[in-house]
Amino acid sequence: MSTTLLHVGKAITPKGEIANAGILIREGEIESIGARADLTLPAGAQEIRAEDSTAIPGFIDVHIHGAGGRDVMEGNNDALATITGKLAEFGTTSLLATTVTADADDTVRAVEGISGYIATQHETNRARAEILGIHFEGPFLSKERRGVHRTEFLQLPSSDYLQRLLHAAAGNARILTIAPELIGAMPCIDAARSLGMVVSIGHTDATYEQARAAVAHGAHHATHVYNAMRPFTHRDPGVIGAVLTTPEITAELIADGIHVDEIAMKVLLQAKGANGVVLISDGLSATGMPDGQYKLGGMEVTVSGGVCRSTAEGRLAGSTLTLDRALRNVVKLGVPFASAVQMLTVNPAKVLGIEFKKGALRTGADADIVLLNDSLEITHVWARGITVH
Repeated sequence: MSTTLLHVGKAITPKGEIANAGILIREGEIESIGARADLTLPAGAQEIRAEDSTAIPGFIDVHIHGAGGRDVMEGNNDALATITGKLAEFGTTSLLATTVTADADDTVRAVEGISGYIATQHETNRARAEILGIHFEGPFLSKERRGVHRTEFLQLPSSDYLQRLLHAAAGNARILTIAPELIGAMPCIDAARSLGMVVSIGHTDATYEQARAAVAHGAHHATHVYNAMRPFTHRDPGVIGAVLTTPEITAELIADGIHVDEIAMKVLLQAKGANGVVLISDGLSATGMPDGQYKLGGMEVTVSGGVCRSTAEGRLAGSTLTLDRALRNVVKLGVPFASAVQMLTVNPAKVLGIEFKKGALRTGADADIVLLNDSLEITHVWARGITVH
């Protein structure tokens, strides 16, 4: 792998903004970063000059179901390679493959396939997003707040089924979304936490007290806040009230302007602050594709005007949002640029406990780098030092 010195107008780093910055990339990692004047071009290295660009870390999407016409529940290398290749074009350089509630045997087969792909994903020197692990969205979800998850496959939390999923995941299980009000939820949360998983409250009709009980057992994340949750009212704050007022909970947000109203987004952003929000896509196979018919697991989804709805019920069913658009959308809301970048990079990396390897432009981190122009549009992407475009 070649050595590259990237010269940019500015770089956003954990220590702040560096003007006229240099980023030295070697063997897929950032070897050094600082003022360009302080860096020496190594012998044989190439220098890429992009002084009109801003360098930020590659985006990390902890909740995405597919892209490029393919779905993670297909669980085969061809589908997963297509998804990761397409997402890299939009600046997402790391992700969690997110399941959807389905038949137990089908889910296990998909998870085994994803785990197999993860084990070999770096054998080819191709510029693709990296699958960091698996986010289990289901089947331990509320029937009342199921969204488009199929009722017949929902289950009460079960340590036996959780163990079956974890065995199939082969060490790649990262997040479990669960409705904490369900019978058996607390032992399931305890089991997941004991294995180092992130437990996320989601697809839930939980009261405030039930949500706080989950927090006491170690849940500290919330799946696509507002969506598929018991509504907030002034006499029944519910799970949303718990999310808004509990500092240790990080809140996922789909900032596409469709799933959550602008004012509700502002409320969440003001309540949680820059450290407490993780921007996600909840993207489907339709991501990066034209309107038409697509799949979410075994469900038919119709996409019109970029909006995804289940063909059978007409409910919102994920999105076609890409994280570069999410960045621009929250900046338009008045969020400072560096804070918006944090919600797409540093925050999800911290949720996963990998902030020294992913989500930051720092020495020793993977060279996952996105260049933006003044309109915050992507001009270039590197995934682990390999150029995407």
